[in-house]
Amino acid sequence: MWCFALVLKVVLSLLGSEMTVAQLSCPEVCSCAAGVVDCSKRSLTTASLPSSFPPYTTELHLNDNHLTALPNGLLDSLPALRLAALHGNPWSCDCSILYLRGWLLKQRNNNSIRNVSCSSPAHLRGRLLVYLSEQELLDSCRYWLCNLALASQISLFVFITVQVLLLASVILFLRRFELLTREARRTAAESFTAEDDATLSHEYATLKDRRF
Repeated sequence: MWCFALVLKVVLSLLGSEMTVAQLSCPEVCSCAAGVVDCSKRSLTTASLPSSFPPYTTELHLNDNHLTALPNGLLDSLPALRLAALHGNPWSCDCSILYLRGWLLKQRNNNSIRNVSCSSPAHLRGRLLVYLSEQELLDSCRYWLCNLALASQISLFVFITVQVLLLASVILFLRRFELLTREARRTAAESFTAEDDATLSHEYATLKDRRF
């Protein structure tokens, strides 16, 4: 039992060490040197952005990518961060960017604040994020949700229309099949009647010949 506990402790220690190294390591898509983490011009999107950065980061370069927002809490674990280069990204000023706006409002570096401007929606394009009110962002969210609801309704209408057309096609096919079946049965019945008449005529002629 004592040996098992010792082995378990060693394994947990190794796992803890690996996790610590992973947290301190530089993201694969970035380059790191002396506290400067450069992830610029990597064609990063919000989905492909590293989930964490080394805690010793003093400068973080995320400029000239395809970022539309930052995940909540991404920059909160960087106590030594003095500069974040965020320009050159197509920021989407809606609900998803509320975290970044809140973080920027706490910063004293005017360069970071000036370089974050909206690319969408159209009525906010070119405006600096920090100068937008929270209500404007929430209104953009409602505008986006309205568009989503409209798209959903259109998709539902198209889906129902397709289903109705398919159902109508099936009904027409079944009716056509029923008519063809009736026609086939009538033709078969007429054929059998003609054959029966011919057989009776032949038997009658045979009996008549035998009599004479």
